Amino acid sequence: MASGSVSTPWNEAHRLTTLQHAVVASEAQPLALESGTTLAPVSVAYETYGTLNAEKSNAILVCHALTGDAHLAGKYSPEDTAVGWWDTLVGEGKALDPTRDFIICSNVLGGCKGSTGPSSLNPATGQPYAMAFPVITIGDMVQTQARLLDALGISQLKAILGGSMGGFQALDFAVRYPQRVRSVAVVASSHKLSAQAIAFNAVARFAILNDPQWQNGDYPPEAPPQVGLSTARMMAHLTYLSEEALEAKFGRRRQNPQAGDHLGQRFDFTSEFAVESYLAHQGQSFLKRFDANTYLYMTKALDYFDLAATWGEGSLLQALARSEARFFVAAFESDWRFPTACSQAIARALRQLNRSVAFVELPSTAGHDAFLLEHEALNPVLGGWLQQEEEPQP
Repeated sequence: MASGSVSTPWNEAHRLTTLQHAVVASEAQPLALESGTTLAPVSVAYETYGTLNAEKSNAILVCHALTGDAHLAGKYSPEDTAVGWWDTLVGEGKALDPTRDFIICSNVLGGCKGSTGPSSLNPATGQPYAMAFPVITIGDMVQTQARLLDALGISQLKAILGGSMGGFQALDFAVRYPQRVRSVAVVASSHKLSAQAIAFNAVARFAILNDPQWQNGDYPPEAPPQVGLSTARMMAHLTYLSEEALEAKFGRRRQNPQAGDHLGQRFDFTSEFAVESYLAHQGQSFLKRFDANTYLYMTKALDYFDLAATWGEGSLLQALARSEARFFVAAFESDWRFPTACSQAIARALRQLNRSVAFVELPSTAGHDAFLLEHEALNPVLGGWLQQEEEPQP
């Protein structure tokens, strides 16, 4: 049923990678979703870095955040200017070392970067699924990742890790498949969304759903709901930054101030503050790389995630008791989307269970985006923890 390559030797000098695909569900073996429906076929886009050893014991699965993808590190060609989203953590001597481990990163189920999602063709109609795509959960994404591992012949992971929504996946995997993972790293994440975070997602979806160009999800690729999606991205981006970072970078600086006015005020409603132009740029650039319907599905999956409710009858302790893995939990002090208290709650529950857990709060003024930016702080602590892992038991 499933197919996939298992070897992409890493050349540190060239740092090149290839996007691969595996079919992990068919009509004969569909994917059973938590909503009660099934989905087939399902294809997963993924990248690998390094070589799987003969024992198949050195695999590390990295899970991406809300708008991420399988392109974790490196380039697709020497001419590329852009690198993978966590490139700073991947390489010889770094936390994720392809000369030692076999590193995998896949685009999640429901994504728009190669894995089956709302923008994929529905075999029943020959048209994009759009809103006919079933509502999915973090658990559905994790089940798809498990099937990818099956396709690669990997029965147990050395580690699974991720930041933000990637941390949700790592947590769910640890309790859903306790025998399939030895170590779990959760960075700038939580075991559930807060009411405030759900509210931000609701407003983002409102902006998309009420854009006239959305057309009940049946918009043509060349005419997406641009205003709705860019507005959703602008608002979400604010939650990834800290007030201190915004103040330091922009303050009240104006773009092209009005000549002759000592305050530089234009007295109209065009964007004149630098921070306005920055957000507008973030919104517009997002349109080039993300699908509006996918954004609806991804944010809904985030809203539904509640590890304690799903696996512990409301008890985080009971949910985490399912896992025997060792844990690394990291927070950043200026992150107000997933504040340190979220990470502390996970670490505290693990300590109550007498599990091996390393907790660290790292200094940063970058806000939630720190997990992508503070590689100098994260590399040594995450890398050191990964290297401490004991050899798997026979």
